[in-house]
Amino acid sequence: MNRKELQPESSPQAAFGARLRSAREARGWTQDDLAERMGYSSTHISAVETGRKLPTLRFSRGADRAFGTEGTADTFERQWREIRHGSLLEGFPEYVGHEGRAAEVRLYEVGVVPGLLQTPEYASVLAGSAVKRGSITPDQAEERVSLVAERQAALARTPPPLVFVVLDESCIRRPIGGPAVMDAQLARLVEFAERPSTVLHVAPFDMGERRPFDLPITVLTMPDRSLMSYAESAQRGHLERESTSVLPILAAYHQLQADAHSQAASVALIDQLRKGTP
Repeated sequence: MNRKELQPESSPQAAFGARLRSAREARGWTQDDLAERMGYSSTHISAVETGRKLPTLRFSRGADRAFGTEGTADTFERQWREIRHGSLLEGFPEYVGHEGRAAEVRLYEVGVVPGLLQTPEYASVLAGSAVKRGSITPDQAEERVSLVAERQAALARTPPPLVFVVLDESCIRRPIGGPAVMDAQLARLVEFAERPSTVLHVAPFDMGERRPFDLPITVLTMPDRSLMSYAESAQRGHLERESTSVLPILAAYHQLQADAHSQAASVALIDQLRKGTP
């Protein structure tokens, strides 16, 4: 059998493949053996080992189960997340890990519906647009859409986190993906507002200078009641854990909620848009 020499230093993807092969061979397993344990074909295993195919979240978690690395400091899943730094802002994967454990999530978004509330179709349109611009690959687009589903699944855990969302009016008025995609997305927002552990507000355009934030912001309350905030620049995401910095952001968020439309008025506005009325 021809054995391709690997160059793990050439890219994070190649390093993942080399580690996979090394772990497999250390146990004396063939590619067929590992494929059976992970539920993939041996051809798929070979393609990941040689860097011809990107690993996915499902694949990485399967590798952790097969090799017994779940819950360790150096999982295949962690390495997979590092690969994705090429298509995600630096700092965002770390934030997602905290988001999935938070007891309360408060977020404010401008321009687009945030990932936690996106339909798969809406998320796919945004990812597809990034592919057309050449900023990410089709495989990275697929992973972005998968990440949206992964983050939303965290909302269904027991007990669910409390989620407070304030959307700038631009989020619901900016057309994404055509009428059918947008109508389904607006319907998702209404459904979200009806859940017992969620609150939805729309911050209207006429708030003007009373709007305390110009960019999206998220504040997490962790199970131990510690706080952290997350914000993004064009280059990276920044996670802030110092309470002296987070508490003023939390206070401003409460002011934003107070000045925004009530949930009932917000849902009524969304329903009006769905009916095509101004």
